[in-house]
Amino acid sequence: MNYMAEVRIELKKGVIDAEGETVKKSLRLLGYPVNKVRSAKVYVIDIEAESLEKAREIIEDSCKRLLANPVIQNYSVEIKEKN
Repeated sequence: MNYMAEVRIELKKGVIDAEGETVKKSLRLLGYPVNKVRSAKVYVIDIEAESLEKAREIIEDSCKRLLANPVIQNYSVEIKEKN
């Protein structure tokens, strides 16, 4: 079966988000009343697996091994069957 996985990776609370801070400063310079900006990465992955559980297992393993740095990042995974 084909599945579509969306992996969202964000910095953990307390880790300095330099990209978010730069965007916040730029938005404020443009006159927008922005208080906080946090950056995040989203990967959309098309995956073939025997079941939803197997697809989740593969995606979780790829997050732990490559996509996220567990020391400074959290990740969340959402998987849906592809139509």
